[in-house]
Amino acid sequence: MNRHRAFVLTQQRLAALYTLIMGVILSLCGLGFYTALAQDHWLSLNRKLESLAGTLHDGIEPTLREPGLLEPVIEDFLPGLVCVGDLDCPESSSLGERHLAGVVQQEDYYIRLVDPSGQTLAQVGQPPEELGPQGQVEPWTTLVTPEGNSYRQVSVFLKTQSQAPWGYIQVGQSLNEYDARLRRLAWTLLIGLPLGLLGVAAASWWLAGVAMRPVYESYRQVQQFTADAAHELRTPLAAIASTVEFSLGEPHLSQPEMEHTLGVIERQTSRLGNLVRDLLLLSRIDLQVEQVPQTRCDVNLLVDEVLEEFAALAIASQVQLKRQGPEDSLWVWGDEEQLYGLLANLVANAIQYTPEAGTVTTRLQQHDGFIQIQVEDTGIGIPPDQQQRIFDRFYRVQGDRSRHSGGSGLGLAIAQAIASTCKGTLTVKSQVGQGSCFTVQLPEQPKP
Repeated sequence: MNRHRAFVLTQQRLAALYTLIMGVILSLCGLGFYTALAQDHWLSLNRKLESLAGTLHDGIEPTLREPGLLEPVIEDFLPGLVCVGDLDCPESSSLGERHLAGVVQQEDYYIRLVDPSGQTLAQVGQPPEELGPQGQVEPWTTLVTPEGNSYRQVSVFLKTQSQAPWGYIQVGQSLNEYDARLRRLAWTLLIGLPLGLLGVAAASWWLAGVAMRPVYESYRQVQQFTADAAHELRTPLAAIASTVEFSLGEPHLSQPEMEHTLGVIERQTSRLGNLVRDLLLLSRIDLQVEQVPQTRCDVNLLVDEVLEEFAALAIASQVQLKRQGPEDSLWVWGDEEQLYGLLANLVANAIQYTPEAGTVTTRLQQHDGFIQIQVEDTGIGIPPDQQQRIFDRFYRVQGDRSRHSGGSGLGLAIAQAIASTCKGTLTVKSQVGQGSCFTVQLPEQPKP
């Protein structure tokens, strides 16, 4: 359906705002996920290095006797140990190679033994040559070569059997794999975020349309209501204008012609006044401008008064009025005048659409804490596809007949609005050619 440009622009703005907000949220979530995963990888790397360094420390330190002296047992812990400078590496002891640090055979690990001054004594693996023989003697260090290669290194202090400082054992690992994981994660987020935002944008457009649909429907209803109201107001005004114009064109009006002219003007003015009154009533109910005081109302008494008022109309239309239900007072909470108008609308409609020799029955009953008022007729009935639309303002099932009878098409809309203000409902059941039954259900109040 074609929508007003203002609604399309509003939908676009809502979709853009929702996409922007979701983009910020997704970006923050992605950043948080990236930071948390990077931190988790970093802590895992540190724990691995710390565990390996602790294992070597606990195995080597009890065998150290003199500072700077490499004991033969070290070769058992670190197979393939390479001494630096003029220092001779010891031969393996009789215990054999236990390979407790076999993990250092991997290319991205290295282990160094350094003296208290940080001078490298021996090493296993491939330490970064660019760092030179002088190692960093700090508990935790991140080393970066001039080429940009990064290493994570932990240093653990070693003592001799006499508690004299021996030096340090340093365990390091290349950060290439760590950096590669983070790069893959970053690229995944950078590619996935725009794709996700495209999906969010599409969903935002759809959700904005869903959110705007009731507003647009209300706007169309207001437009239709305005057009219908203007049409209904124009009809009596046109009749009055044409009558006055005819009268002004006649220089001499007889007494009967003058009475006829005034009668037409009076009827159309009354119709116009009733229409304005109904429109004001609906407006007050919709906007709740005025809080109508509500009291206990006797439904039995209201029904009797309505039937008494329409008895003459029923006789003139050759329609029989019947009443069924208990005679005792039945109480509901509401405004007496409005409830009277609700019942009057239903009874008047029933008489209007019931052919001669037909019957209109008003039935009262109590049911599960509610008072049910049914107005049933043996009239023309309402087609199933129009049974809900009859409560729309200005809607007519048979437009010609209603117009001929002077109805404005607001009676049932007013009745339903009044029932709603009393916390009740108004429903209809009907079969074409057999009649209709309107049911008002209102909460029952205890007797005063």
